[in-house]
Amino acid sequence: MVSANYDSQYSVQCVHCLGEYVILADKADVESWKSGDRYIQDALHYLSADDRELFLTGTCGTCFKKMYSLFLDPEE
Repeated sequence: MVSANYDSQYSVQCVHCLGEYVILADKADVESWKSGDRYIQDALHYLSADDRELFLTGTCGTCFKKMYSLFLDPEE
């Protein structure tokens, strides 16, 4: 098991189901993405796609899958 130490905790609420989520990340990486210096997938590559989507759109993975299930690969 790989353990990572991140220096910041971000509380994010899904705008659809109102679920509360906590994302752990390095503050410098989040600031690099927010400032436009790096794309989110490059700055926060260690986060899951669901966590990055929460940061980007405020949509949790469950809601995303419900909304776009017709367009998603069933293997994923």
